[in-house]
Amino acid sequence: MPFFTAALAGVIFGIGLLLSGMANPVKVLGFLDLAGHWDPSLAMVMVGAIAVGVVGFAIAKRQPHSLLRLPMRLPEATAIDRKLVIGSALFGIGWGLAGVCPGPSLVTLSMGIPQAIVFVVSMLAGMQLLRFIQK
Repeated sequence: MPFFTAALAGVIFGIGLLLSGMANPVKVLGFLDLAGHWDPSLAMVMVGAIAVGVVGFAIAKRQPHSLLRLPMRLPEATAIDRKLVIGSALFGIGWGLAGVCPGPSLVTLSMGIPQAIVFVVSMLAGMQLLRFIQK
């Protein structure tokens, strides 16, 4: 059951990314282009996502188990450290260069878009490089 639920949540998330325009690199780059023809529409998507997340986490914090009776495991780290800042900067640079981030890249990969293949392979290579560096 957890696999089915996770798959369903992923499909719903992917549909949301498509409907909101978050899987469209041109739209994302338009949002990130503050000095040019800025497209603020994705800001509303982000505000809506943050609002849903805040409510969801507030509810989840009070629950010992998920709706599937699995243990509730929420992030515990709160420190803003060097690894977080560097990782955030790398994420932002990659987002600005490619116009996609990990979630939308998987949606565009499922659509067979060639740039998504390059992005996802590069992302996976970067993850492996990090594992190698941390050892």
